[in-house]
Parts: sequence; C-alpha cells; structure tokens
Amino acid sequence: MPYINLSTSAKVNDKDKLLEEISTLISSLTKKSRRFVMAKIDDNCQMYFDDATPSCFLEIKSIGSLNPSEMAKPISDFVYEKMGIPIDRIYLSFQDVPASLWAWNGRTFG
Repeated sequence: MPYINLSTSAKVNDKDKLLEEISTLISSLTKKSRRFVMAKIDDNCQMYFDDATPSCFLEIKSIGSLNPSEMAKPISDFVYEKMGIPIDRIYLSFQDVPASLWAWNGRTFG
C-alpha cells in the first residue's frame, strides 16, 4: 500500500518505465516507502469521456497519507507529461482505506 490503478484509452509503449515512475511519484507524495507501492496499468481500454479522445482514470488507495487537494495537480501533470493526456481528460479517485481492511503478508495492518 498505496495502490495505484491507472486505466487509459491511450497506448502505453513502455509500461515498466511508467509503472516505476508513477510508483516513485506516489511514494514521494504519500511519504511511504516505494517498496510497498503497488501499481497497475490497463492501457488501450475502451473508454468514453464526452468523446473518444484519449482519457485516463486513476484510483489511488492508501492507509492514510492521502491529501487529494495537494496530490491532484502533480499526478495530473505527471500523466500529461508522460502520456500526453490533457489534465481535463483525467479523473482521479482517492480512497483512504482503514488499516483493518487492508492485508499484506497474511495479516491486516490494523
């Protein structure tokens, strides 16, 4: 944890690099070790957001450490810089998950 799920209608050529870079960004923004950041990309998805122009939806889940009002701009800027998707074509969803509902290594965090 944190977990980032990125879905986009755009084609991502170097998924490994993008996963590494977004993991580093989220680690920095949440101040959590990159060792515990999990990231997933679903590219080339069928998506519609007013039209068929490339768009992106990111879900960010974490036990605490989320500050959506401070994180939205750097994450949106990252997607624009790395994928060319304008920030008005990006939705972000933040979810603060209780430690009792998140498990790793066979047990919950709380």
